[in-house]
Amino acid sequence: MLNEFLFNVEIGVSHVLDINAYDHVLFLMVLTIPYMFKDWKRVITLVSLFTLGHTLSLVLAAYNVVAVSGVLVEFLIPITILVMAVYNIFTAGKGAQKERIGLLFLTSLFFGLIHGLGFARQFHMLADGSTNKLILLLEFALGIEIAQIIIVFIVLFVGYVIQTIFRFSKRDWVMVLSSIVVGLVIPMLLGSAFLKS
Repeated sequence: MLNEFLFNVEIGVSHVLDINAYDHVLFLMVLTIPYMFKDWKRVITLVSLFTLGHTLSLVLAAYNVVAVSGVLVEFLIPITILVMAVYNIFTAGKGAQKERIGLLFLTSLFFGLIHGLGFARQFHMLADGSTNKLILLLEFALGIEIAQIIIVFIVLFVGYVIQTIFRFSKRDWVMVLSSIVVGLVIPMLLGSAFLKS
């Protein structure tokens, strides 16, 4: 029982930290970089809403309530990253993350739904033969949340070091990292099967 629990949590952690599927990490980066360590509660709330959306879409897919084309979802995931990165670039240093927090909460939840649909096919294979899909989902979601919190704290720590030791302004930090993410996401979009179909 404990081994099964740890296995399912580990799959959730691996899903986020998979080096070959770094879209999840890129999204967490652009979600986190506008914030400082003192804002950690807000960032964790945003990330938890993302996990909630991710889990909800997996529940809907696992119980065959929704079925979305994998090609469309694989196109929409980089779009969500691009939207957040561009939003950061246009609002860097303007405090928009504090003013529009309700909008960011809803966006995180919605983008979590999209990202969750991207894992639905693999989850179906994982859940095959499972006696309780809901328990499996919750254990998997716990793994996702653990991995996301690790990434958030790494990004916050690196941001602190860059801004404190290397004297980067917060605006420059947000602009540079968001621009790098845009540069990584555009090839993902251009190479998507959706655009080629």
